[in-house]
Amino acid sequence: MHKENQPLIFEVSTPGRVGYSLPEFDVPEVDIAGLLPQGYIREEEAELPEVSELDIMRHYTALSRRNHGLDSGFYPLGSCTMKYNPKINEAVARFNGFAHLHPLQDESSVQGALELIYDLQEHLTEITGMDAVTLQPAAGAHGEWTGLMLIRAYHEANGDSGRTKVIVPDSAHGTNPASSVVAGFEAVTVKSNEKGLVDLEDLRKVVGPDTAALMLTNPNTLGLFEESILEITEIIHDAGGKVYYDGANLNAVLSKARPGDMGFDVVHLNLHKTFTGPHGGGGPGSGPVGVKADLIPFLPKPVVAKSGDQYVLDYDRPQSIGRVKPYYGNFGINVRAYTYIRSLGPDGLKAVTEYAVLNANYMMRRLEPYFDLPFTKHCKHEFVLSGKRQKKLGVRTLDMAKRLLDFGYHPPTIYFPLNVEECIMIEPTETESKETLDGFIETMIQIAKEAEQNPEIVQEAPHSTVIGRLDETKAARTPVLRYQK
Repeated sequence: MHKENQPLIFEVSTPGRVGYSLPEFDVPEVDIAGLLPQGYIREEEAELPEVSELDIMRHYTALSRRNHGLDSGFYPLGSCTMKYNPKINEAVARFNGFAHLHPLQDESSVQGALELIYDLQEHLTEITGMDAVTLQPAAGAHGEWTGLMLIRAYHEANGDSGRTKVIVPDSAHGTNPASSVVAGFEAVTVKSNEKGLVDLEDLRKVVGPDTAALMLTNPNTLGLFEESILEITEIIHDAGGKVYYDGANLNAVLSKARPGDMGFDVVHLNLHKTFTGPHGGGGPGSGPVGVKADLIPFLPKPVVAKSGDQYVLDYDRPQSIGRVKPYYGNFGINVRAYTYIRSLGPDGLKAVTEYAVLNANYMMRRLEPYFDLPFTKHCKHEFVLSGKRQKKLGVRTLDMAKRLLDFGYHPPTIYFPLNVEECIMIEPTETESKETLDGFIETMIQIAKEAEQNPEIVQEAPHSTVIGRLDETKAARTPVLRYQK
């Protein structure tokens, strides 16, 4: 329900008010009827708001304050690595030489941009332990699909078309099985053991001559490092399959361990996660894909390559899977990631992982007495709690997530991964101060105590937001997808 003391501010139009000033028309008028089919020509003026510049500025500023973002508050969204986006990245991405380029310019006029792409590819190749990287894919899931298409092309080129299955752990991101199916494979689940890691015996049962690949995140979505990773990759390779690294959790091992050294053949990265591009509604993603040498011939084209002292777009790739993104990827996000890597350097990137892991373990140990902790070993960049204890008191994980809104926090990821009952997945990242972590911890402890002493206040939350508790069933079955007067 909408709270009466916080009125909607959408209806602000007043006839005659103007919030813009356009230059005088200085080109010949054109008869639009001769350019467009009749059905596309508006017969009446559009009903647009008439608002002054001051009113429209206040309108959008007020709306922005109702959104939660990294610049306004803590965002502990597990598995999403919602960390601060340094403003130097934005400044560099807005350099005229980057922001004002056109993708169809001649190669000779965009040498700086091509050099940046080439250098970023080289940096990511070194960071991941791969042999080559493409920046074309537009986001993480797009990178997954691209990587799987590369694996498919590899098997087909070797006459191995019977490899139709991709193995996915039960703790995996939901995009993994989805990407497998979209790429033309069948997704097969491998179970986790009591430690939350891949069950090697179950893996040996599901692997076979029809295995195309295993998709794996390491550390996994529970925040746990796969202790037997070398044995896992060996099992897949012995069966003739490839091993795919979901790079969503790279923030946990940056400059500490490389997927290529663990035996992975393909890796996708999320530049909007680990490398601080704007995330979600803040901007487009970028999901570069790295590969080992035997998969290089299949990379999307064109490939940005170096010829002498010139940077070129190489289209002569007969085995390429083709273009997967118009032009050369989301270039602005690539500029931001390049700036981030060059700003931090090797020691800075290593510190990213060290502080991310330190923060996660600090939070986990402080919250352990108040929630169930399914896996008690040290975590990496994130950890999972369970709300089973609170559920017995009538307070669900969903209720606690909504209660967090009253304190100005974005809730952590809930009910994922699916193999933990009443799951709460928290990722603090390395960019938050101890004071911020302590504030969130104390709030979580307060909510746990409320669940025991005053459960109604949690069950009916949120209390202070513009929109209160929704009817979840009705919202799912009859959603309102657009603003109505």
